[in-house]
Parts: sequence; structure tokens; C-alpha cells
Amino acid sequence: MATTVLEGPLPFKIIVKEESDTSSSSDSDDPVVAILFFGICLVLGIASRHLLRGTKVPYTLALLVIGIALGSLEYGTSYRLGKVGAGIRLWANINPDLLLAVFLPALLFESSFSMEVHQIKRCMAQMFILAGPGVLISTFFLGSALKLLFPYDWSWKTSLLLGGLLSATDPVAIVALLKDLGASKKLSTIIEGESLMNDGTAIVVYQLFYQMVLGRSFTVGAIVKYLTQVSLGAVGIGLAFGVASYLWLGFIFNDTVIEITLTLAVSYIAYFAAQDGADVSGVLAVMTLGMFYSSVARTAFKGEGQQSLHHFWEMVAYIANTLIFILSGVVIAEGVLHSKDYFENHGTSWGYLILLYGFVQVSRVIVVGTLYPCLMYFGYGLDWKEAIILVWSGLRGAVALSLSLSVKRTSDTSSLLSQDTGTLFVFFTGGIVFLTLIVNGSTTQFVLHLLHMDKLSEAKKRILDYTRYEMMNKALDAFGDLGDDEELGPSDWPTVKRYISCLNNLEGEQVHPHAVAETENNPDAMNLKDIRIRLLNGVQAAYWGMLEEGRISQTSANIMMQSVDEAMDLVSDKVLCDWNGLRAHVHFPSYYRFLKMNFCPQKLVTYFTVERLESACYMCAAFLRAHRIARRQLHDFLGDSEIASLVINESEAEGEEARKFLEDVRVIFPQVLRVVKTRQVTYSILKQLSDYVQNLEKVGLLEKKEMTHLHDSVQTDLKKLLRNPPLVKMSKISDLLRGHPLLGALPAVAREPLEGSTKELLKLHGVAIYREGSKPNGIWLISNGLVKWTSRSLRNKHSLHPIFSHGSSLGLYEVLIGKPYICNMITDSVVHCFFIEAEKILSLLRSDPTVEGFLWQLLLNCCFLKYMRKCQCKN
Repeated sequence: MATTVLEGPLPFKIIVKEESDTSSSSDSDDPVVAILFFGICLVLGIASRHLLRGTKVPYTLALLVIGIALGSLEYGTSYRLGKVGAGIRLWANINPDLLLAVFLPALLFESSFSMEVHQIKRCMAQMFILAGPGVLISTFFLGSALKLLFPYDWSWKTSLLLGGLLSATDPVAIVALLKDLGASKKLSTIIEGESLMNDGTAIVVYQLFYQMVLGRSFTVGAIVKYLTQVSLGAVGIGLAFGVASYLWLGFIFNDTVIEITLTLAVSYIAYFAAQDGADVSGVLAVMTLGMFYSSVARTAFKGEGQQSLHHFWEMVAYIANTLIFILSGVVIAEGVLHSKDYFENHGTSWGYLILLYGFVQVSRVIVVGTLYPCLMYFGYGLDWKEAIILVWSGLRGAVALSLSLSVKRTSDTSSLLSQDTGTLFVFFTGGIVFLTLIVNGSTTQFVLHLLHMDKLSEAKKRILDYTRYEMMNKALDAFGDLGDDEELGPSDWPTVKRYISCLNNLEGEQVHPHAVAETENNPDAMNLKDIRIRLLNGVQAAYWGMLEEGRISQTSANIMMQSVDEAMDLVSDKVLCDWNGLRAHVHFPSYYRFLKMNFCPQKLVTYFTVERLESACYMCAAFLRAHRIARRQLHDFLGDSEIASLVINESEAEGEEARKFLEDVRVIFPQVLRVVKTRQVTYSILKQLSDYVQNLEKVGLLEKKEMTHLHDSVQTDLKKLLRNPPLVKMSKISDLLRGHPLLGALPAVAREPLEGSTKELLKLHGVAIYREGSKPNGIWLISNGLVKWTSRSLRNKHSLHPIFSHGSSLGLYEVLIGKPYICNMITDSVVHCFFIEAEKILSLLRSDPTVEGFLWQLLLNCCFLKYMRKCQCKN
């Protein structure tokens, strides 16, 4: 049958039959028909989702059936559906590359962006195993079956082309299915991550065999080089676009529309830049971009912007899913019905389709079974039940169908592929898509139920029952507050209760969730794990609130939330340990002494030391505050539970290091804490002013224009605060030295040689400044911090004050008398001090004998002050 390719006003090619009547041809050229079909798909999608809510029928399965029905209806009425039929034909003959380009970037970005980073990290090895060796095993198994057992006399290249095309589990189909089923997050991450990765891998493998079928030859080295360039190039492009767009987001301030539009634009641009510009995998590029945003840029969207971003991408994914599954059904119906002459002459193709479906399932079993030892070892591991779900959830979808349409188009114009081969590619691929969605998709929930993987744990059931009683108590309290008013009078509680049907079946007394029967297996461990997770969830929610309030930065928020995620993986075996993920970021910089040298610019010192200390202080304060909020909420919810008290005690013990660090900073760098608090207070005040102005407009006391003027002025101040915050002013070394009692009291002639020979030191907590009995090699001038003394030989340990702080001079007595140190000096906090060598002191004494008397007089004054302080403490 002859066909012509017409260039229409829409950005894709339409295949139009020459024998169609004139009106039909003109309808196909009308842009309205494309929009009409789009609207019809959305209406049908809305209706099916509304009607299927609460049922066990997957939403995507219903959409596929609707699409097949539309395609069959259009064919059965002999193209007499008018503009509706023209729209169906137009979309059914859409360019397959355009089909991928329109839907894939948005769907891939939404799916990868919604994944949790720490679970991606844990499951990354499993994803790579399934997406790499798994796709190759499936490709060669299916290709071998097609070559050896199917009667189509295809070459190995053609057989492997279809085998690779069918080896990719489709991310579009799987993501939609998992969201409907509510599978566990761990299993969903493995399945969804595998589908995202092996979809990109399968497309690369498909492109390789596709070029081979068209006559291009590859050596083994060339194949490895090609696969490496395509995959690594895609990852590089995804990261490049992610970094560039993230930096751009940093210059956008409180403009949710622009922020969301940027994420949409960059997902499509990255896809086209990779797929068409660099000839690498656009799928892998967009997947990398989405995961980068998930790990780094998620906290760039705060408050309403975060919610708006979530709702926007949820809507985009819903629209794309609706269109792509209905369109897949239409394409399947069109492909089969328009090739009915072929299938009438080759009726066995339907039998071979069923056989191929069986081979697809067998290949999935072989892949998971072969790789099962590795899947058990890496990441979260994989038990046999999860392996069954992994096998059964291997759905195929629109990606494979689009690739088969590309083969069909090539077969219509190329002598290297027959038209029958192109027809069979679409038939087999469409059939596998249909069967996997119909059979696997509709029964996955049943398999989950059969394996008892959809049930709530006993701990969760008890929490739910306990919460329902609490809800009833809240309802009674609310009725007491709202049940009577001055204008309308009283209300009727029995009627109110009748409408609260979710709370009508409460029987017996309220039972605390931790008051369990003795017959249960290890209930304490189960409850302990559950309560730890709930407290950590509360901590993470508090972090989000503090990010919105300006108490922590985006970078700190990412680190802190990741620490909570990692701690959740260990709640079964360990006590609360989310502080472990923060410990590496909370310490005094070890390179401080080098940066304080004279040749280092002050801005460099501030950047590398003060900024590090500020970030650590933000984290410590946020950690303590978040745990305090989570503990209070847990106690308010569960009361005085023994298990809850145990978790609360674990939380309080975790905060010791954070409190100690803040105390050290308060002693040695109080100006840092002052600036941190000043920033928080300033940000909080400006946010309250912004909310106050907006509330005045809501209640009608300000007009829109007035509110906008005031709100913009507050936003300008907020932008100024975030981009030019108050800075910590670090004292110069010379000022610190002159402020010390020893050097400050010396004559200028004696002080200047000592100032030039001092060494600045930063001692961490618990470090020995010098040891008892060691040779006196110098004196230490304490600038900030606390030092304690200990001794094995001194009998009267009350003869010296136990604490030395700012202004103290340590080791001067021993240097003057020339005898070993009489005690140990141990830091009791982080200590900032200056060291002067003994030889420098003795050289000064030899050059100016009057200085020695001055130093002895200073020692006597210090001893007298310490004695008076000790007497005051006793009194």
C-alpha cells in the first residue's frame, strides 16, 4: 500500500493513506485535532482514576485498555469519527523519536528526583548489577530464543536487536505501578532505580545492534569504547547541567515560578543536548540530573516552593502517564489492525507472541536468579520474597514500543529490513507491553498479598489503634470548644459522631501501643525500632522547619538530613546514631595555626576557619533543637512509656558532643556564636514581618498594592541578609598578645622581641600542654580556653587553683628557676594560646636584668589573685 509523508504544521511527521477522502486529509492537517485528542485523553484519565480509586485495578492498566479501545473504535468505524478519529490517527502515527522526546525527560526527571539519596547510595550496586549484566544476560537469552526457536529466519543481529529492545523494564510503567501498590520504599528504590538505569542501558544496546543491522560493523574494542563513551558522556552531561542550574538557583530569590520552570527546562535541554548534541544516552543524562537534584538541590526549595515543586511534578507525571499509556494502547491497536492481512496469513504469530511472553518471564527469572548472590550481598540485601516481586514486576512500556516503531519506520524505507520484520517488531513489542501490564501489572498486588508483604507490622497496627483513640479524644475536645456559640447556639453530638464514621468502631479501653502480650516474639525490639524511626522522622521534620526559618543553610540541611537517613538504616541493631554523620563536620580546623600566619590574608582566614566554625555551630545548635522538639512530641504522643523513655534517653545522650563543642566555641570564639545567633534572629524577624504584612492583606486591612510594596521591601532586606550576612571579626594576633597581662604589662622595648618570636597554637580538648617532670622548654600564654593541672607528687592539691583560663601564663615559674615542670597541664576545652621558647625569655633576662624582677612580681600577683578566688569559692 503506497504512503506519502506530509510535513504538517505540527512538529512531527504524519503518515497519511492516499485513499483516505479529502475531508479526512484536511482534518489531519488541522492542529485542533491534536489538542482535541489531548483533551479527550485527560478526561478519560480523570474518569478512570476517579472510578478506580479504592479498587485493585492499576490505573496504568486501565489507560492501556482505553487506548486499545480508542484505536479499535477508530479502525472499526472506517475513519468516520471526524476530528476525534483524525486526532487518534495523528497521534498514533507520531514520530517515535518525538514520542520519547516529549514524554521521557519529564517522567525520568520526576522519578529520579523523587528518590531518596541515601537509599540510592545503598542500592546503587544492585541497580548497576541489574542494569549492566542483567540487561546483557536478558538480551542474549531472548536473542538466542528468537534466532533458534522462532521461524522468521532473522539474523543474529536482528534477533539481538529485538532481544535488547525487550530487555528493559520500563520506568514509566513501573513507577506508576509502584505508586499505586504502595510497596516498601527499599524494594521500590531497587525496582525503580533498576528500571531507570537499565532503560538507559537497553537503549544504548539497542542503538548498537540497530547500527549493526543497518550495516555498520564493530570490533569488540569499538563496542566497549562506544558503550563507555555513551554512558560516561551522559553522566557527565547530566552532572554539568545539574551544577549549572543549581548555581543559577542560588541567584533566584523567593520566585517559585522561575525555580520550577528552571527544573522543567533543564530536564528537556539536558536530554536533547545528550541525545542529539553529543550522541550519548539522553535517558542516563536526565536520570543523572534528577539524582543530582535529589541529593544536592532538594533543599534549595523551601516552604511553599517545596510544596509547589512537588505538586507541579506530580501533575506533570500524571499528565504524561495518562497520555503515554493511552497512546501506547492506540499504537498497539493500530499496528495490529492495520496489519491484519499479514496476521490472517500468519496466524501462528499470535502463538509465538504467547511463547515470547513466556521467554520474557524466563529471562527475568534467569537474570534475578543468576545475580541473586550479588543482590543479597550488596546494599540492603534481597530475600527470596523480594526476588519474586523483582521478577514479577518486570513490566515493559512505552519506551520499548517507541523503539519498535523506529524499527518499523526504518523497515518501510530500508532494504536491510523487510516490512514484515518491522511489522513483527511492533506486534511483538506491543503484545509484550500489553501482556506484562495486563498479567503482571494486575496481579502484582495479589503476589504482594500472597507473600504477606503488604501487611502492617504489629507495632504499626498498635500505633494506629492507639492513634484512633487519641483522635476521638481530640474530637471530643473540639466539640467542647465548638459545640456552642453565641450566634447559633448548641449542636448535637450524636449527629456529629454519626458523621465521624472512621471512629465509630472503637471497642474497649484505649491500650498503650507498648502494652503488648507476652506471647509476641520480641515485642520490645520491634517497638524500640519503631519508636527510634518515629523520633528520627521528627528530627528530620524539625530540620525542614529550621531550614525554612533560616536557622540552617541548604548545605547544612543536606548533611543533617542525610545523617538521619543513614541512622534509620541502623535502628534495628544500634542505638540512635545520627550524630555519627555530623561528627566529621563538627570540629575545630586543624589548619588554623597555618592560616593565622602573617602572610595569609584575613579574608582567607575568615573563609577557611570562621566559616567552618559557623557551619559547625549551626549544625550543633540545630541538632540539639531538633532532638529536643522530637523528644517533646514523642512524649506528648506516647506519655511515660518505658520504651519511649529509653529512646528519649538515647537522644539526650547523643547531644553531649554537640553541647561540648558549643561550649568550647563559646569559651574560645564567643564572637562566632554571637554572629550566628544574630543572623538567626535577623532572619526570623524579617520572616515574621513578611508574614504579618501578608496577613494584613488577607484580613482586608491592607490593599493588594500596599501589601506588595511592603512585602517587596522586606524581601529586599532578606536578600541582603542572605547575600551579605554579618561577618565575624577575628582579632589580630598583635592585639591578642598586647591584651595578655604578661606581654601587655612589659615595656615596649622588652615586649617587641617576644612578640616577634611567639607561636600561635590551637589545642584541642584533653591535650597535654606539658608534662610533670619534663624539661621547661618555654611558657604558654592562654588567650582563650580552660586548662586544668594534675600531679602525682604534690600532696596538697588545693595549693594551686585547679583551673587556668584567659590571661594565664603557664610554665613561667619553672623557666625562671630552671627546674622541671612541677605538674601536668591538660586542656579542659579547646585552647587558643601562644608559645614563647625558654631561650627567648632567658635571652631577654640577660639583656635586661630588670625584666626578671618584673616577671617575679607578676607571678606573685597572679598567685595572690588565685588565692583570693579560692577563698571566695570556699565562702
